[in-house]
Order: sequence, then structure tokens, then C-alpha cells
Amino acid sequence: MKLVGKTALITGSGAVGGLGHTTARILAEQGADVIVTGTDPERGAQVVEDLNTVGGESTVGTARFLAADLADTTAVRKLAEDTGTVDILINNAGIVTFSPTTEQDLTNYDSAFTVNVRAVFLLTALLAPKMAANGGGSIVNISSTAAALGMPGMAVYGATKAALESLTRAWAAEFAPVNVRVNAVAPGPMRTSKVVASMGPDMGGMGLTTALKRTSDPTEVAHVIAFLASEQSSYVTGATVAADGGRTAI
Repeated sequence: MKLVGKTALITGSGAVGGLGHTTARILAEQGADVIVTGTDPERGAQVVEDLNTVGGESTVGTARFLAADLADTTAVRKLAEDTGTVDILINNAGIVTFSPTTEQDLTNYDSAFTVNVRAVFLLTALLAPKMAANGGGSIVNISSTAAALGMPGMAVYGATKAALESLTRAWAAEFAPVNVRVNAVAPGPMRTSKVVASMGPDMGGMGLTTALKRTSDPTEVAHVIAFLASEQSSYVTGATVAADGGRTAI
């Protein structure tokens, strides 16, 4: 197993059916001890139960839940303290805003930047030095095709993800001397439980905007994240990997 002996923190993973949950499952299957986070302990317990018994068989890695509201700076600091030393950090938690610029609520604007950028910045600043002291590690930031494509109604969300990709490059240069790699994954249209519940199984035809003419299952994106988290990608840092069915290539 590729990740036996590694500990991974995955933010925004405390809900069944999301990308964070799916990523946590794959990392646990590969042997990692995973820490899942979210704001709802009841849902978090469901995720932990699922991770500890996948397909009726116990996973190699263990799972535990830490409640954390990433909009609260004090909570982010406590999360970093309670987590201790990790080998892998997946910055997955995020707020999606969808509104024309002229109608954008500034409270939602601030919330998006607080969770999508500030919380990621602080958590990375607190955990990267611990990784370095432990011999190194891997940080994977979850971006979006909205960072690279102009999408009506997605100005704020896209700006937060563009900021995250910029941080990815800066951190790759900053932490390379201490053996901490930093990369990003930019998913395209993806059939998470939340998106399907709000948009329907065909997701409004969004899959047709990709070269592959379909949406993705979260597992397809999670495998890319797991690759960047593992030593299989030991020579990759500062990259943003598009797991978008060719959406940004056409």
C-alpha cells in the first residue's frame, strides 16, 4: 500500500458523497490514516464509519473526525493544533458563490475568500513547518476550471480559485527546500451528491462542455489527488492538474 504510515488531513470531507469523502476513502484504502473535517459531527461520524469499513472490509488506514468551521480563524488554528503532524494536507473545503457581479452580496463575497483562500493560507502556514520538521510532505489544493475560464456568475468563486493556484506556485517555490511539495487539482463538472441533488443527474448538460462529453465521478478526480499526495509524484510540484475531461483544452 502506497500510503501506509502516512497521516492525511482532508478539509471539507465531513459529508457523504462529496469529493473530500471520496478522496479520504481512496487514501485510507491505500493505507493512510485520515483525518476528516467539517462543521457537522453527525455527518462526520457517518463518513468515519464508512471509511473504517469499505465494502464490508476494514481499510488499512484509520479515520477520525475533527469538527472545524474554517470561516473562524480561531477554529483553523485549533484544527492545526489538534491535527498535530501530518504528511499530507488536502485543502478541499470551499464555498461556491453563483451570482452576477452587479448582484453579488458582499457578505457572501467575504465568506468565499475567507474559506477558500484565507483558511487555506493559514492552515498551510501552520502545518507546512511541521511537515518539514518531519522530513517533508505533500499539499494538494483543490481548485476549479472556474480559475481559468470566464464563466458568467462565477466571478467571485473563480477569483478565489485563481488565488489558490497562485498560492500553489508560490508555496511550491517556498517549501521546496524543506521537501514539501505543493500542487493543485482543478476538477471539471463532477457528480458529487450535493451537485446532483441541486442540478439533477445530467447536471444541466455541463458534461457536454468537455472534450469527453460527460461529467466525472468524484472517484476519477480523487485518484488524481491521491497520485499527487503520494511519492509516485515525487518530482511534481507547483503544478495545477486539470481533471476536467478536457474542458480547459477546447
